[in-house]
Amino acid sequence: MNLEKVVFGFFVVFALTLNFGFFLGEMDNPDHHNVFELFVVIVVNLIATILKLGDRSQIGAVLLATSLVADLQLVAAAIYWTMAVHVAESGLTPDVMSSIVSLSGGALLANVISAVILVSETLMSRL
Repeated sequence: MNLEKVVFGFFVVFALTLNFGFFLGEMDNPDHHNVFELFVVIVVNLIATILKLGDRSQIGAVLLATSLVADLQLVAAAIYWTMAVHVAESGLTPDVMSSIVSLSGGALLANVISAVILVSETLMSRL
């Protein structure tokens, strides 16, 4: 068993499950989406992105691209949350929360694609 692949797979799946946990709940209800959970999702996604930098294959390039998409959307969600709470007078309205959760949903889709590619690459390497 290759420890490097175990760690890589762990962070890909961990990013997916954390993102799903943040995404789950009523879209416009701030009580269902924790800011600290979003922070942890961003950190784990960034770690997964760093781990994907070493792969020079075509599949590695697609994995890196999906990870960068997820990072971009999660960082945009965090910036939007920060702007709504600390800069704008509106605060966390249902519209703002819906936009934040929508951005995390896009990141969730990118993480699902990444996990599917990882699993399919693993299955193909066994043939």
